[in-house]
Amino acid sequence: MIEIMNRPRKRLFLTLILISLVLATVSSYGIWVVSMPGLSNISTYLPMILGTLLATVILAIACGVIGIILAILGFRTLGIFQGLAWSAINLLFPVAISIGKLFDVGKERIERSFIEVSNHLIKQKGIMVQPDKLLIMTPHCLQQESCPYKITRDVANCHHCGKCQIGDLVTLAESYGVHLAVVTGGTLARKVIKTIRPQAVLAIACERDLTSGIQDVFPLPVIGVLNQRPFGPCCNTRVNLAKVEEAIQNFLPKDISRKNKDGALT
Repeated sequence: MIEIMNRPRKRLFLTLILISLVLATVSSYGIWVVSMPGLSNISTYLPMILGTLLATVILAIACGVIGIILAILGFRTLGIFQGLAWSAINLLFPVAISIGKLFDVGKERIERSFIEVSNHLIKQKGIMVQPDKLLIMTPHCLQQESCPYKITRDVANCHHCGKCQIGDLVTLAESYGVHLAVVTGGTLARKVIKTIRPQAVLAIACERDLTSGIQDVFPLPVIGVLNQRPFGPCCNTRVNLAKVEEAIQNFLPKDISRKNKDGALT
């Protein structure tokens, strides 16, 4: 119940994005007005060219924001709107964070709202991939801090002692036939993605890493699952395994189910 009550609402991020769009529009108009006298002295066409360029950019961003809103409301959107939506997010996200600070809205809260919006957009697209094209990526802080076995190179080194959830994730990944990688940061994460070349990613991380990761690998579809930090950040973190399995099932075709201990499909 507490988790549901603390769950961030998508409308927080959408509201900040809309405010950011208004500010971007006003700023663009201001740039055009200030630049117009100087440009007119050079050529009578330059003010019109600059105004057209600025208006085109703002219109494209506005279409992206509209695409996000329509998707959240449950409407199917064209592929061009989905591309514009992510372009709008990437351009306006820093502005949204700054606006949040002005209204004393924490950065993590905005990032959680963004992750909710991103997950909704990915799920609505109904992306289905084969198990060998799905990658579960988790941070190394999920591993017990005192564990002597290195699993960032090979998760098979996990001894399934039960002191952390890596063993559970290994079992879950094997039961569905999907890839699992434990990474120490963005550089290794990008290397793993380049090596495995998945068609979809299920990422487990904190707000900051999920937000930056989702944006970095676009257009690769990512569903983000936030980790739990009972001992603080980057130390013996946890994850809701039920959410992880639900996210796996969102990506896999409905006729592919979890394997039982004998290896048969159930």
